[in-house]
Amino acid sequence: MAHDNKTYVIINLSDLGSVDFSEVMETSSSTVRPNNDGTLTFVKYEGSEPTSIQVITKVTVDGREYHNHSQILSILSTTGTTGWTTTELI
Repeated sequence: MAHDNKTYVIINLSDLGSVDFSEVMETSSSTVRPNNDGTLTFVKYEGSEPTSIQVITKVTVDGREYHNHSQILSILSTTGTTGWTTTELI
């Protein structure tokens, strides 16, 4: 599967300026996905942890700082102010 070698790290949006986008799979700060309240985002990479990511404080979710594809999908499906998706009233 194409996602098997990727590692996902959730960081504070305020730390995004410290990310070297040549080291991660996102291309710029405008291509990251913030959470609903604009405080968190995530980056992904393959292989060893990039130098710019090593020095950034990671946000721990479910006891982990590093997430695989299925774990990040579960995290991104959370709702509410600090979640990643909005709930719509039907």
